[in-house]
Amino acid sequence: MLYLSQVMISNPELESFDDLKLVIKELAAQGEMFLRFDVKPSYPDTPPDWEDQLEATFSSRY
Repeated sequence: MLYLSQVMISNPELESFDDLKLVIKELAAQGEMFLRFDVKPSYPDTPPDWEDQLEATFSSRY
């Protein structure tokens, strides 16, 4: 299981929500099966529907 907090901790160079989406897409393409939202991203550009956007990004995989 992939935890959002772990993704953010493991990638401190991320500066925006869009950067985070790119990493999530890459991890999903590598075979991760589940994503858990245990924290809210604290980037200035994090949209109100961040959970929906990350879920869609993760689910698209390719």
